[in-house]
Amino acid sequence: MQITREQITGLVLAGGRGTRMGGVDKGLQTLHGEPLAAHVLRRLAPQTSALLISANRHSDIYAALGSPYRATVVADTVAGFPGPLAGLLAGMQAAGSEYLLSAPCDSPWLPTDLAARLAQALDANHADIATVTTLDAHGDASLHPVFALLRTALADDLGAFLAAGERKVRAWYARHTTVEVVFGDERPFYNANSLQELADLERARGPG
Repeated sequence: MQITREQITGLVLAGGRGTRMGGVDKGLQTLHGEPLAAHVLRRLAPQTSALLISANRHSDIYAALGSPYRATVVADTVAGFPGPLAGLLAGMQAAGSEYLLSAPCDSPWLPTDLAARLAQALDANHADIATVTTLDAHGDASLHPVFALLRTALADDLGAFLAAGERKVRAWYARHTTVEVVFGDERPFYNANSLQELADLERARGPG
């Protein structure tokens, strides 16, 4: 049975410490005059039935950014900034849908068909999780695990995984049936992990 937009809640992952940016709130750094998170929200909104923002700081600012999309801000339920899995867990627990589509707050060019392609692969492979692999000009593959479509029914298992002190995204994915969807163009998945990379994005030409 085909997965529809109405079955998917989008999640913008903006709950990290921004360590490689000197501790700033990454999702609020500007690109072309707008916060990075605003670009991501705009890309995700048409692909999902509802939106969530995972944020552990500046929740009022994120709530304002999300207001045009009726997005809800959710905070980690696991203490100590344990990483993106905690954001995924908060999103799964808050979503009122069968599936959660996640994307990091610093990838402003994410594909407009991300949900459709991941949903098709997840359904065709009877998988629990669909995530993204890209190929560079030399044909070398890179995995982008926080771009993912996940069944929200996995929340209890993820909660137990985190409670056991585990933090690695790929290790948790390995516990479930996961399919990697190949995208031939890397550019939609460019992200800004440092202020220099953000400056590079400002000068770069997006994928269109």
